[in-house]
Amino acid sequence: MKKNAEDLALRLKADFPNIISDPIEFRGEYTCELLDPARLYEVAKYLRDKLDFDFLKDSTCIDEPDQEKRFTLVYELYSYQHRVQMRLKTRIFAKKPQISSLSDLWESANWQEREIYDLMGIQFENHPDLRRILMWDGYQYHPLRKDFPLEGKATQCGNIFTEVAPLEGGPFVTLPGNTDTGKREPRSRSTDSKF
Repeated sequence: MKKNAEDLALRLKADFPNIISDPIEFRGEYTCELLDPARLYEVAKYLRDKLDFDFLKDSTCIDEPDQEKRFTLVYELYSYQHRVQMRLKTRIFAKKPQISSLSDLWESANWQEREIYDLMGIQFENHPDLRRILMWDGYQYHPLRKDFPLEGKATQCGNIFTEVAPLEGGPFVTLPGNTDTGKREPRSRSTDSKF
């Protein structure tokens, strides 16, 4: 039997009354906050096994350096059975930013957690392959933190790029002003186009 997002959010709150905040509704979407990040794995497993949230769409991290718990982890969950989405949030301290990995519950968490680790510096306990995914090995900074300067920081890595990236060109660029621009623009073509 299908359930709506509100029913599932209220059931989560009822089953974890001391560690889940009251669900917040905004435009039909429900957000629940986990007040004890040490119990993330337990709550996530419950969401998957008991409430049928079988897909982790996305996970991300928000940096709020002026807050006592600096980092907010946000998990976007989806249930194919009920066709609803729920957002789970939890906050962690900056001193030792670590939390449980969810990669054995949802396969999509693997790369998402690696990206958060790389760009924000959050350690995911029991992650099968926690290493950088965007920045190079040996880079000691986390560039999406608010205290990272916009101009970047010098490194001891040397020149890692061999050529300057082009500023124009690519597969979707057309010359402006021509009468046939619409025909050559890939995004404006119909499916029966010969181009």
